[in-house]
Amino acid sequence: MAAGSNDQGIESSERSADDPAARIEALRAEIRYHNDRYYRQDDPEIPDVEYDMLVRELQRLEAEHPELVTEDSPTRTVGDAPSTAFAPVTHTVPMMSLDNAFDREELQGWADRVARGLDLDSAAAPVGYTCELKIDGVACSLRYENGRLVQAATRGNGRVGEDITANVAGIEIIPNVLAAKPPSVVEVRGEIYMPIATFEALNEAQTEAGLPRYANPRNTAAGSLRQKDPSITADRGLAFWAYQLGAVEGGPNLAAHSEALDWLDELGVPVNPERRKAATIDDVAVFADHWLEHRHDLDYEIDGAVVKVDRLTRQRALGSTAKAPRWAIAYKFPPEERTTKLKAIEVSIGRTGKATPFAVLEPVFVGGSTVQMATLHNDDQVRLKDVRPGDTVIVRKAGDVIPEVLGPVLSERPKGLRRWKFPTRCPTCNTELVRPEDEAHTFCVNPACPAQRHARISHFASRGGTDIEGLGESRVALFLEHGFIEDPGDIYDLPWDDIAALDGFGQTSIDNLASAIEASKDRPLANLLVGLGIRHLGPTGAELLAGHFGHIDAIMAASADEMAAVDGVGPTIAGSVAAYFATDEARALVEKFRAAGVNLTGPEASSEPQTLEGMAIVVTGSLEGFSRNGVADSIKARGGKSPGSVSKKTTALVVGNEPGASKLSKAEELGVPILDEEAFVTLLETGELPSSS
Repeated sequence: MAAGSNDQGIESSERSADDPAARIEALRAEIRYHNDRYYRQDDPEIPDVEYDMLVRELQRLEAEHPELVTEDSPTRTVGDAPSTAFAPVTHTVPMMSLDNAFDREELQGWADRVARGLDLDSAAAPVGYTCELKIDGVACSLRYENGRLVQAATRGNGRVGEDITANVAGIEIIPNVLAAKPPSVVEVRGEIYMPIATFEALNEAQTEAGLPRYANPRNTAAGSLRQKDPSITADRGLAFWAYQLGAVEGGPNLAAHSEALDWLDELGVPVNPERRKAATIDDVAVFADHWLEHRHDLDYEIDGAVVKVDRLTRQRALGSTAKAPRWAIAYKFPPEERTTKLKAIEVSIGRTGKATPFAVLEPVFVGGSTVQMATLHNDDQVRLKDVRPGDTVIVRKAGDVIPEVLGPVLSERPKGLRRWKFPTRCPTCNTELVRPEDEAHTFCVNPACPAQRHARISHFASRGGTDIEGLGESRVALFLEHGFIEDPGDIYDLPWDDIAALDGFGQTSIDNLASAIEASKDRPLANLLVGLGIRHLGPTGAELLAGHFGHIDAIMAASADEMAAVDGVGPTIAGSVAAYFATDEARALVEKFRAAGVNLTGPEASSEPQTLEGMAIVVTGSLEGFSRNGVADSIKARGGKSPGSVSKKTTALVVGNEPGASKLSKAEELGVPILDEEAFVTLLETGELPSSS
């Protein structure tokens, strides 16, 4: 719950008790306002969970005071009035909303109501459900006549939507002509969404261009879909998953919703593969719990699971309310966006001197953890988002991604808040900050800046670098404070007697740290290069340089042009590495490593036959005969590449146990050969794809 929400809830309850009619009207007005922001403007002001709380309060009050219920209440209507920017489309079959369950108890309550509605003992005669992922996208209806797409429409208010046929026709994954034997009319309901990789690339381009970052994939998909110029929509990389049939004329006799989804699959309509039939509500909960844990393994956003009674006769028997079917429910996952107060904006200095603004927040539980700080990216983004200390802001945290402030809730901004200004001097060393021409970031250019030193040493010892267990940020800070270290090279010459005199350092902790430091000397050269924190140089580039040149001395001696000639490195990385090793500080650091016996040698040339030269092999899931790292090592040892995602350049996808659905579906979409473990072993040995692939 967002900071302050408890107090607001108490105030709401008090107001409700004093004057429920006034509170109901206020809630209806607020919900309608947010409906307009969400459905018509594609620019919601509050996260879904905050909206859901408003709706729930209204539902509770209307249940307590049925005499105050009106037919036009938001609890009885779907979506919002369609925009006048597009022609109206009347849905043959209404596009309804879904009721929500937010915990297992509410899910069970829905299942009990379903069983009573069907006059069943669900334990003796299970209802039978279909479970699907709740895609966080934009609901859309596609109408096909004689197999051809003739109309696409948004949900609108459930009865009338907006005609977006021209825009949808440019979405590559949506078929303009159905496969198999299409009926005379089939209406497909589904979600148009923006893949996460597409969204991240779009935001990266926005940042580089000094333009505002998009808030999240759902809003960006909605805005892309409503472009007046269809070519813009076509360029946005939108995708689609079907989840329901609407009107059908001349179709097959279908007995279950799961059969309908299979039939849509046969027609060539994209249907999400992560769907399961479940006999009982306990089976449903297992499905939902699995995807709550693995939601970030997907290349699209989900915010819950959708559960539907599978048999169509039972769906018809249960019927619908004015707003939602009784035979389906959305089991919502914990929110990844919440609102809280922005207490202050401060600036951190990283290992390269980059000055990054970050938000200091009132603690808020979001994305599975309590968040107190969140990134604001750079000066341009603070200015474009116009967030100010004292604002109520929307915070987003998805999985292991760094929490981000998306923007302010302007309707809650106190009067008189001043714009925040980026500092002109480093907050740590007081050196004047510099923003290079044509760059989005600002830098402290003092290499002796204490904040930079701390960040450089911490990064060097981190898991992605030399992986020194026990040498975290707090210990680095302590050693810097006592003058034990000045740069990463000093890690290998620590004054152990002086450290032993510090509080918290017994003999066991000293022995463990010393052992971890000793073990780090044998890390691969690529890890050492990553640990140096050279700007633009990541793990892939470090591996390429280490493998090509074979020794750090050869890398230091190479020109930028020679490094850029290495396949996969390029001029930006090469120029940055060459400039780094041209400094006296970098060369002195390497000599410290050499004196300490740190490995400076790259991998030996592989003795394996180069059967995979020129191939890109992607692996998803676990293989019984290989460790996770061993799969990639086996590919690289034979001259191949092991990228993390499927593309048109992928030679084959190897599928093991518990594979990622997004990689599999992408490979199927692009026609990339799919191999099991046995075929993969054959490929390693022969360099040939099985003829059946």
